[in-house]
Amino acid sequence: MSAGPGAGAAAPVTRVLGFAEAELPAALAAQVAALEAEAWPGATPGHDPALAPRALLLVTADGTVAASLALLFKDIRHAGRTYRAAGLSSVVTRRALRGRGCGARLVAAARRELAAVPGLDLVLFSCDRPLAPFYEAAGFTRLPGAVLVGGTPEEPLATDGPGFDKEVLAEFLGPDGPDGADGADGPDARAGAAAFAGTRIDLHPGLVDRLW
Repeated sequence: MSAGPGAGAAAPVTRVLGFAEAELPAALAAQVAALEAEAWPGATPGHDPALAPRALLLVTADGTVAASLALLFKDIRHAGRTYRAAGLSSVVTRRALRGRGCGARLVAAARRELAAVPGLDLVLFSCDRPLAPFYEAAGFTRLPGAVLVGGTPEEPLATDGPGFDKEVLAEFLGPDGPDGADGADGPDARAGAAAFAGTRIDLHPGLVDRLW
């Protein structure tokens, strides 16, 4: 779900811009589509409007999109409870700017934005296993043994399916979120993680965003 975020050489001067995906200016949308096509050849740009997609971009002073991601939103039902959930999708850094902290800066901005969304219970997403330490460093928690099940009930697609090597990560907000004075996970957050770790989590988003 990500193409090479990282930290290393000095980062370019950038700013973070956010748009409802349907309102993304055409020039920026074209750059995002090109970045995604480079990272995931053959993929169709854009997300299911039912997921209220929001584009978050890291843009340089000359208008170049250095990195982009999408925030997706939906209600999920798990272990007898309904959660308002958000997910990270299509996280990508421009190849020429990888290793300069662009991905880390954008994911940090996404985490701050999601923490301020009223009524949001958790952030939940999967990534390729080698990228899990990057997202852990950004503040997300691995859910050992958790599996996201997307697609449709008739045509499910799971993160433990053939050819996948995925990790599931989360951050618990609201009543299950970090409750320490320094933002560290407290008992409520640990209880939230325990409800999801080692379980199969039905998302069934449909055939557009098949794993969120």
